[in-house]
Amino acid sequence: MRRFAYCKVVLATSLVWVMLDMFILLYFSECNKCDNIKERGLPGREGEPRDGPGEGGKPVVIPKENQEKMKEMFKINQFNLMASEMIALNRSLPDVRLEGCKNKLYPDNLPRTSVVIVFHNEAWSTLLRTVHSVIDRSPHTLLEEIILVDDASERDFLKRPLEQYVRRLEVPVRVVRMDQRSGLIRARLKGASLSTGQVITFLDAHCECTTGWLEPLLARIKKDRKTVVCPIIDVISDDTFEYMAGSDMTYGGFNWKLNFRWYPVPQREMDRRKGDRTLPVRTPTMAGGLFSIDRDYFQEIGTYDAGMDIWGGENLEISFRIWQCGGTLEIVTCSHVGHVFRKATPYTFPGGTGQIINKNNRRLAEVWMDEFKNFFYIISPGDFKC
Repeated sequence: MRRFAYCKVVLATSLVWVMLDMFILLYFSECNKCDNIKERGLPGREGEPRDGPGEGGKPVVIPKENQEKMKEMFKINQFNLMASEMIALNRSLPDVRLEGCKNKLYPDNLPRTSVVIVFHNEAWSTLLRTVHSVIDRSPHTLLEEIILVDDASERDFLKRPLEQYVRRLEVPVRVVRMDQRSGLIRARLKGASLSTGQVITFLDAHCECTTGWLEPLLARIKKDRKTVVCPIIDVISDDTFEYMAGSDMTYGGFNWKLNFRWYPVPQREMDRRKGDRTLPVRTPTMAGGLFSIDRDYFQEIGTYDAGMDIWGGENLEISFRIWQCGGTLEIVTCSHVGHVFRKATPYTFPGGTGQIINKNNRRLAEVWMDEFKNFFYIISPGDFKC
């Protein structure tokens, strides 16, 4: 009788789990209206021929009869959510590297990295496509973990369903929650504080990593741990999700309004590299969304300025910090990562976007620019308020 009672308990428990799994599957398949909760199929492995919307990085064309719905969905994340939903979470991408990059060999004992991805109300498909691209196109021996930092998202599918999904993945992926909306800077600091890899790699939540993206970044840091490295940032169209290769002949700068800008690589930098375009390019500043940094060096330079709010100016601030604290900032031309560039932000900033960015920029000017801050104040007059 005791064995029979035990079997009944086991059977009942099994039925509960089966019902829970059925509920999750039903939720994923029926909750498409609440913003792309639907799990797309994951056909094949990288390198196998596949056919489907967006495969090979090709653009997705929405039929005319769905144009109105597409425009409505576009407003949710300020990119073509309908197109993104049609694309597999691990779609294939072209190898856009320079030919000289494809034959490069890297040391076997490269440092392991923790990949930190901050998201706030991100679409299911773009967030998971970022995660899958990291897993599928990175040697797992180099991936310590992926840390997803939720900056107080309000969408239900980014809560328990996301946690359930990432548990099934091939590398450790964990979801960390901010108690309240804190912004990119503090959320990244939270993820960095929990990371265990020797290198921290920061990615935005709507990226796609390409073949061979990780090894050249880690190899450069292994050679000099005070070198902070960025990939070439390729463009993923916010309209069609077409994947377009970025240029290896530009680097990051800024104007006196402290806006980040891309400029042509100068001849002096080409001369330093002896014309070899596969060698990293030294860059004054970085775009800030995607970069790798030695974890200890990140601490040594004081990490991000935690006094900055939400987003804006942090990329220039950490660029100035790196150069003025004995480091080097480079774009590694053999590494390519795509990024969805939006024409407008879907997020609201407490106090207003302009006010937040201006405050951050004034803080940046006062701390790092010495007498050169006067150029900023001439163009952007106003009292310094932190």
